[in-house]
Amino acid sequence: MTITFLTDFGLQDDFVGTCHGVIASIAPDVRVIDLTHGIAPQAVLQGALVLRNTTPYVPAGVHLAVVDPGVGGKRRGIAVRTEDGRTFVGPDNGLLMLAADELGVEVAHELTDERYRLPNVSRTFHARDIFSPAAAHLAAGVPIENFGPALDPTTLTRVDVPEPVLGRTQLAATVVAVDRFGNVATNLRAEHLQSFGLHDGERVEIRLTFDRYYATIAGTFADAAPGDLILYEDSYAMVTLAISEGDAARLTGVGLGDELRIAGA
Repeated sequence: MTITFLTDFGLQDDFVGTCHGVIASIAPDVRVIDLTHGIAPQAVLQGALVLRNTTPYVPAGVHLAVVDPGVGGKRRGIAVRTEDGRTFVGPDNGLLMLAADELGVEVAHELTDERYRLPNVSRTFHARDIFSPAAAHLAAGVPIENFGPALDPTTLTRVDVPEPVLGRTQLAATVVAVDRFGNVATNLRAEHLQSFGLHDGERVEIRLTFDRYYATIAGTFADAAPGDLILYEDSYAMVTLAISEGDAARLTGVGLGDELRIAGA
């Protein structure tokens, strides 16, 4: 059995390693695959998109995800099993549900049974004390029904993925992810550009609050000279602003949740 692990913890502190230790103590034969611990702090939507995008490329198993700004509050801890046999474990804040809904939710249970958590539960480290133990026990074969009461899947929290706005003269896109290379992924898809009459090789104007930039719609980085700003469809089909051999986020100063307006040049 495999556990995949996604968080916003980073790698500077002990958080990830401690969770690995908890899992290994409970289920030493389980393989853990770290999807990423580089989700921006508290960025639930980014985490949900990454989890949805990566799930098809990993083995069916237990998918542990923790981006949890509401830790210690009233949000529930949940386990959600999908129709293909995967089980998602984490906070009920929408993080799990883009992936789970896409696969079809079969059952969901709240993580309340004290047998499947650590003896002392911190108010601020549920990843260690609740979610990692639950994931390990699930991977070791404990039925999901043992963890707590069944939940109506329709009551689980969902995140709202912003939709692009297609105006008469411009597209308004929202930044949903920025990777370590400074590539700025948006909620646009290639079909949005095409429906607006924009195709590979064409120049577009990128309008920010105070600045304007010019980019070329490209298929890949190799289609642009070093330093050129491009719009391209990334490996998860999101239209992304990038600089060939450069850092688009640093140049433009945009971050998660910011708006880009795109018009023909």
